[in-house]
Amino acid sequence: MTLNTDLLTASFSLIQARQLEFSDAFYQTLFADYPEVISLFAHVDMEEQPIKLFASLTLVVNNLTKPDTLTKPLYGLGTRHVKYGVLPSHYPMVGGTLLKTMSSMLREEWTPDVSAAWSEAYATITQVMLEGSDYPEETLMPKVAETIA
Repeated sequence: MTLNTDLLTASFSLIQARQLEFSDAFYQTLFADYPEVISLFAHVDMEEQPIKLFASLTLVVNNLTKPDTLTKPLYGLGTRHVKYGVLPSHYPMVGGTLLKTMSSMLREEWTPDVSAAWSEAYATITQVMLEGSDYPEETLMPKVAETIA
């Protein structure tokens, strides 16, 4: 998959000056849409967390053309998320919230092409983070009984 780095970089630059607004909106939306994830943040400094979120996004966008630079940090992020109790099923929730928040902030600049670019980027990020995580196989693979039912 080839990412549209130009669209990703250009759209991200439009929200960089509004990072706290973006991060606050992201977490408000995440917790409103998916209250089941609130417990994952019980021991998190929520004044520091928005800064970490935006720093991670900045790292990704600044290194879109250097996948070798991104792989190790994303593996590490995936591993840390396992320790926080994050499951693979949480990734789509975060991705949907990310896209929803970007859409609300970018408004008319949120075009179908920008949406597709961010969807592809998030799918790629998720894939790398999951590859770097150390989930037990039963967490990553559906149980036989669930696939038959």
